[in-house]
Amino acid sequence: MENTLNKMKIAILVTDGFEQVELTKPREMLDAQGATTHVISPQKDEVKAWNSIDWGEKVKVDVPLDNARPEYYDALLLPGGVMNPDTLRTNKEAIAFVKAFFDAGKPVAAICHGPQLLIEAGVVKGRKLTSFPSLQTDLKNAGAEWVNEEVVVSDGLVTSRKPDDIPAFNKAIVELYSQQLAESSHA
Repeated sequence: MENTLNKMKIAILVTDGFEQVELTKPREMLDAQGATTHVISPQKDEVKAWNSIDWGEKVKVDVPLDNARPEYYDALLLPGGVMNPDTLRTNKEAIAFVKAFFDAGKPVAAICHGPQLLIEAGVVKGRKLTSFPSLQTDLKNAGAEWVNEEVVVSDGLVTSRKPDDIPAFNKAIVELYSQQLAESSHA
């Protein structure tokens, strides 16, 4: 099943405090499937991960957010962590970047606290999704149907709860992104 995502360009939007495995594990899988992945951030050079209970690795920023163009990418990945989405949701440019993927009908994957960005972008109303359990009230108040499931796929959006769910999250990402790739190649 290697190279299922050949030719896809995936944006990964983060800032300091993203949960390390929620970026590294999906990115490794996407790269192994033949996708091109770019870490996009308001920071210009690198971002620092959070690794469970302490600071983790630094990751190189491939494209500064102010240079990133949603139309260049086929899909979006939003890792969680508590600090990362909480900081990004106050950045108007980051929210516009996220919203552009939904406006264009491109697939999006968000894990853990990543759906905070979806709330701010105004794209959760009427959608079924999951997240880290502490976000359920926020998501329900924004009009989403929140469920406590390992992974949920709903209308071009894959969501998952936590690092333990990454294997199911990755599998759902490949299926959704592959479907998008097949549809775009037939268009």
